[in-house]
Amino acid sequence: MRLQQLHLLLTIVQTGSLRASAEILNVTQPALTKALRQLEDEFGTALVLRTPKGVRLTPAGDLLAARAATVVRELARAREEVAWHTQHAQACVVVGVSPSAAILLTPGTVARFGARWPQVRVRVVDSLYPHVLAQVRAGELDLAVGPLPVEGVGRDLVVQPLFDSPQVIAARRDHPLARCKQLAGLADAAWVLTGPTGGPGDPAHLHFETRGLPAPKVRLECESFSTLLALMPSLDVVGVMPRGFFDRYGPRTDLVALPIEDALPSTTMHILSRADGPLTLPAQRLLDAFVQEAREVRAGTAANWSRRATR
Repeated sequence: MRLQQLHLLLTIVQTGSLRASAEILNVTQPALTKALRQLEDEFGTALVLRTPKGVRLTPAGDLLAARAATVVRELARAREEVAWHTQHAQACVVVGVSPSAAILLTPGTVARFGARWPQVRVRVVDSLYPHVLAQVRAGELDLAVGPLPVEGVGRDLVVQPLFDSPQVIAARRDHPLARCKQLAGLADAAWVLTGPTGGPGDPAHLHFETRGLPAPKVRLECESFSTLLALMPSLDVVGVMPRGFFDRYGPRTDLVALPIEDALPSTTMHILSRADGPLTLPAQRLLDAFVQEAREVRAGTAANWSRRATR
């Protein structure tokens, strides 16, 4: 099996046409067909299905293409890392971050990392689980920073906890329940769910049922916190959000944190990467910078809590 054959398979996925794939790869269609036949002979099964509308991969072809994409990306990273070591070429690290991580960790981390490694380009991608897990596994992200599913992740990912992110319940300033102090007082409230079901923005995490209260009534779902900020100031809904996110954007959008006296859960921020291969040196150094920044965030949070306790 040759690298060219893997590129062939990925190009077929992209174009859905043997002719278009041949043009992109700058080979004749007979040569492409021959290479495809050799690949199918090697694996002992059909990889491509011809249809009146073009070509598509068989289930076996899909499995191989997923592996091929990883191989191609890893080789590209290897070339980049070698060039960075030997020719002082520019390297790139791609990191996916959750909204809370973007606000609390990423600015300080990128500044810290850039001061030490100015020749490395950092690409920051907004990402939420469960999609972020697939992105890391596929090699689309070198690192990801944010919360994890309640059920955890498999052994194919390396996971390191960074810090706990407290949560608040927020609403618009003139919401009828804006001064509510007990979760019981929110039993009939209209809730907003932000992000995926089961994520940090899901009010189910408040465990109403274990407190003998009815489950929260979700009336609105938002895929992102930016959408949430656009809608909440004009709607009678309450929602859960990270304290750091609220402190940064809540007051600007006329939102308030409800003075809830019941204990609210925290969300642990993690940094994760793939377990089946070493990080590039730039990616490892960025991971180290995130860990150091999280250490300072924890120290600053503890100091703030100490000051509040003495007031």
